[in-house]
Amino acid sequence: MSGGLESTRRLPRIDAAIRAIALNTFREAIRDRVLYLLLVFALILIVVSQLLSLLTVGDEEKIIADMGLSAISIFGVLTAVFIGVSLVFKEIERRTVYTLLANPVRRWQFLLGKFVGLMAVLLMNVVLMSIALSIVLVLRGQPPWDLVPALFLITIELAVVTSFALLFSTLTNPILAAVWTFASYVAGHLAWSLPLLRDKVTGTIGKWVCDAVYAVMPHLHRLDIKADAVHGLPLPDGYVWMAALYGVSYAAVILLLASVAFERKDFNR
Repeated sequence: MSGGLESTRRLPRIDAAIRAIALNTFREAIRDRVLYLLLVFALILIVVSQLLSLLTVGDEEKIIADMGLSAISIFGVLTAVFIGVSLVFKEIERRTVYTLLANPVRRWQFLLGKFVGLMAVLLMNVVLMSIALSIVLVLRGQPPWDLVPALFLITIELAVVTSFALLFSTLTNPILAAVWTFASYVAGHLAWSLPLLRDKVTGTIGKWVCDAVYAVMPHLHRLDIKADAVHGLPLPDGYVWMAALYGVSYAAVILLLASVAFERKDFNR
């Protein structure tokens, strides 16, 4: 009974530690000039898309919606990468990680707090850019509600990218971490083509390798329904929720790997 009570008492401490680290991460991130630069460029692109739609042939509202969703996704990924890969490195470089971990804060709590803090920033960005896109569409008489599922899955995709950024940031320097995170992002959107490659491979071992790689790759293409949302194409029942569950589960696994790597990391004073 006493052990159960002790575990119950520890829960608020764990939550408090994660909240404190997340809040500090959020405050640091919103002071980062890179964040504002990317946000301004994204907002400008959303507004400029209205002008570009006049120069192209086709449904102007669909062109604006497509460019707007692409801007939200791309600039969200850039923010997740450029800020995410430096979260752990900055703490080590400034030696503040020693102070944090000297307190009753476990390393997995530290990483989870960083993840939650950056995701709060990314969610804020997605909301702000979505509002800007919605205003542009509403002014043209186009309701933006059909885009909500795509925006939801964009946010889930950013969670996966952020988890990769944190994983690689625990293993190497920010430059290499950014390269590996971008590589994972690109590979995730090209995962759909691996079964096509497997069909062209003749050897059994080659097919096994393709199957293994396909199994562990992030299938980010499943989270990309921008074209479906823009053109009003129907999705299978429950697709959005199943895709979101996949993305959240994948991000959780990557965060678990990041925690294991961070636990084994030796900080040389």
